[in-house]
Amino acid sequence: MSYIFISDLHLDETSPDITQAFLHFIENTAVDAEKLYILGDFFEVWLGDDHDNPFNQRIMTALASLSMPKFIMHGNRDFLIGQNFCEQTGFELLPDPTRLTLFNTPVLLMHGDSLCTRDEDYMEVRAMLRNPAFQAELLGKSLEERAAIASDARSQSKQHTRESAMDIMDVTPSEVVRVMQTQNVPLLIHGHTHRPQIHDVPEVKGQRVVLGDWDANGWYLDMDQNGFSLESFPIT
Repeated sequence: MSYIFISDLHLDETSPDITQAFLHFIENTAVDAEKLYILGDFFEVWLGDDHDNPFNQRIMTALASLSMPKFIMHGNRDFLIGQNFCEQTGFELLPDPTRLTLFNTPVLLMHGDSLCTRDEDYMEVRAMLRNPAFQAELLGKSLEERAAIASDARSQSKQHTRESAMDIMDVTPSEVVRVMQTQNVPLLIHGHTHRPQIHDVPEVKGQRVVLGDWDANGWYLDMDQNGFSLESFPIT
């Protein structure tokens, strides 16, 4: 039996191919796992647990069909996932970061955006988005107001991406080393950057696994007692 890790699916009803790929993944791959971990940005946007439209209900029903222990972490797109979502799907919400021992190995799980410290503009936005007072104020607005705010935020994010240097938007290597040393782990697993790869981190004699975003391909990390592998499969 293995543990499976995914992130950055950015599920949205305007991307039916990715949605279908995820539902197929649930039925044919995830169902055989011993545990499932979702490390943020599972949805393109999550307006709140009260946003119970047919698309969200379809995804939540699929998640609820899985009977193994399941865990989810906030990303920068779905930071409003709350307790009602967890109760309906059977997931446990993990803090970012979360340190676990998996198959006798200390492992640190993160969404990954907090590692991008060179992107100072984004780090300011992140601090606001993760602020409980800001989240409470946002949830106090109507769904229509939240949708408009989310749409504007996505437009600003796309513009910021276009205008920023690629290395600025990637993780800061020294921050990776600092976090892994502080947490005393040889293995870090995260998403966010959309740059799937397994990196050696010689400063801690360890490795950093970057999960891929789901676009032309789907990505997942498969881990068991013999090690781990980063897997992909075509979507389009």
